[in-house]
Amino acid sequence: MNVSEAIRTKRAVRQFLEKPLSEEEVRAILHAGRRAQSSKNMQAWQFIAIRNRETLKALSTCGEWAGHLAGAALGVAILTPDPTARFQTMFDAGQAAAYMQLAAWELGIGSCPASIYEPERAREILGFPPEWHLRIAISFGYPAEESVLTAIPKKGGRRALDEIVHWERW
Repeated sequence: MNVSEAIRTKRAVRQFLEKPLSEEEVRAILHAGRRAQSSKNMQAWQFIAIRNRETLKALSTCGEWAGHLAGAALGVAILTPDPTARFQTMFDAGQAAAYMQLAAWELGIGSCPASIYEPERAREILGFPPEWHLRIAISFGYPAEESVLTAIPKKGGRRALDEIVHWERW
């Protein structure tokens, strides 16, 4: 699968098979995040890779739309320095998230980001130090519906390019 195909076919997957990911797959996903570009090459992130089902269930309650973490084979919490200190912080974290999700998709593994609305509760669950912040975690796993991996992209699922691009000026 090439990058263009991965971008075109990538789907959010929120329901997973109860099947663990291999150590190789987990490491490939994490390496992809590590390789993401970042502002001034600061690489201002830390990842917590979570495979324990109880921990994933607890983390899934830290965001209104984070329930899919409970059924994941792997959750990755993306920790950053204070996101209000530098505007690039969350952009860089987003790039790491996107790289991980595309690497997973290439391996036939689905994923979906989860917003963490209760970061202090997440800190209690995961035990990370006070200088780190958690706003996004990603669920990974084999899709419960395998057909999602080969589904033809929906027509009209995205706004047309001419609706969102302004050339030279607004």
